[in-house]
Amino acid sequence: MNPAKLIGIGIIILVVIVAASQSTYVVEPGFRGVEVTLGKVSDQFKPEGFGSKSPFVTHIVSIPVRQLASALAAECYSSDLQQVNISLRVLYRIPESSVVRIYKEFSGDPFDSLIAPRVQEALKEVTALQSAEQIVKNRESIKARAVVVTREKIGPILIVEDIVLENITLSKELEAAIESKMVQEQEAAKARFTQQKAQIEADTAIIKAKGEAEAIRVRAEAIKDNPGLIQLQIVEKWDGKAPLVIGGTGEGNNGANILLPLGLPTGTTTAPASRR
Repeated sequence: MNPAKLIGIGIIILVVIVAASQSTYVVEPGFRGVEVTLGKVSDQFKPEGFGSKSPFVTHIVSIPVRQLASALAAECYSSDLQQVNISLRVLYRIPESSVVRIYKEFSGDPFDSLIAPRVQEALKEVTALQSAEQIVKNRESIKARAVVVTREKIGPILIVEDIVLENITLSKELEAAIESKMVQEQEAAKARFTQQKAQIEADTAIIKAKGEAEAIRVRAEAIKDNPGLIQLQIVEKWDGKAPLVIGGTGEGNNGANILLPLGLPTGTTTAPASRR
């Protein structure tokens, strides 16, 4: 066979193989395809999977629709004019309905052109309403408000899932001042607790003293109304041992003599009383 014919057949086979490879495409999972034919963008995106297209004149651009995460830094100022540097991470995704529009209207990474500037703007607006100390203490509320404001600014073209505040940095002088204030607040709280405890103990002592005084008053009234009560209590507590007479009869003794029962415990003997 003529060598020229062989070369021609080889070229035809090569063209067919290249054309066949150029007439198909694969959109990976988590992506959607944008069809571009001679510079014209199709209004419908291509779903994930295998498909065919016009060879050489049409190509498919893959756009991710799964959740993405990108780091970002924001320099903000608090309501008391303190600089606050925030390191954060934005979780976002591109909805299917926005794949073609984003490719047509925005160049490059949509995070850089759409999300980053609006997140920074939202954080600046939110932190401007709080003092530096409040920003540090209320980081969750700061984050939640920043997410809401960011979504309002971006609109439905992109979905901001969440904003993660990784670090909030203040000046060293401001951090030292906040730490000193927190220590003073803790010491003041401890002092208030000690004062309250002392007050409770004092109130308890007063109540106890009032109770004892009332008990003494009641006993005094009982003795006044029943003169024999004391003698009865002594008799009840007597163990049967001498002396049998309590009290004195000497001069100047105004106490009353209390006589105990004369009976002695069984099996005991008494010695004769001495004469005076």
